[in-house]
Formats: sequence, structure tokens, C-alpha cells
Amino acid sequence: MASLVEVHALAGAGLEGDRYFRGIGTYSGGDESGRQITLIEGEALQAASVETGLNIQPRDSRRNIVTEGINLNDLVGRDFQVGGVRVRGLELCEPCSHLAELAGKPLIRSLVHRGGIRADILSDGIIRGGDSVEVD
Repeated sequence: MASLVEVHALAGAGLEGDRYFRGIGTYSGGDESGRQITLIEGEALQAASVETGLNIQPRDSRRNIVTEGINLNDLVGRDFQVGGVRVRGLELCEPCSHLAELAGKPLIRSLVHRGGIRADILSDGIIRGGDSVEVD
């Protein structure tokens, strides 16, 4: 996982350079819907750190974007903007044993129902660090 200043989002394909964009993600090879972009609340990561006593970093979540000040679960089934890119929230991105194994931390219990969301990219554009999430 790498932190980027900006990334090119391609409608129907994902984030340029991402493991699912390149077809090499763990769950690649089937329907890529919902794997184009993932988001997680920074507040959820902070709460999980406090609850577990672990130093949980954004990279441990393996989500593409960390947000602040927005309830992502409310965006499932809705269209919204991340910077200038239109996306559609599809489903919760619940933590799994594979995530915990890669992070080397017991993350599952602390991130259940707050592990972020999966979304599809509806328009091409650039997403930059600090871009806002705007709901219709």
C-alpha cells in the first residue's frame, strides 16, 4: 500500500495502478463491481486503535481513501462525489481474515460494520489528497 498525492480514476475500471485495476488483487478475476474504489472513515481507524490498544494505520485497512467527517455507511446505494469523480456506493466493505493476516493485526472485530464501503467509479477524473466527499 502506498499513499499518493493524487490518483487517476477511470469510470468502470478503478484507480490507475491499484491492484484491482491491474487485475492482481486477491479477489480479482470475477465481477470487479465494487472493487473499483474503497473508502474508510479515519474516525473508525482511530476508534479501533483506542479499543484494541493497537497502532492501526490507514494502510492496515487496505482501503483506497480515508475520509473524515462523513458516515460512509449512509452512502451505500447512493451516488456521491470524491473530488471531481462521481462514484456509487455499493456495499459495506467488512473486514476479513485476509485483511487481518496482511496487516498482522487482529482487526476484524474492531472494524465490523465500520470497515468502509466498496464503490464503483462512474466518471473519469483525478482524486487528490484533501478532496471532499460530497453527497447529492
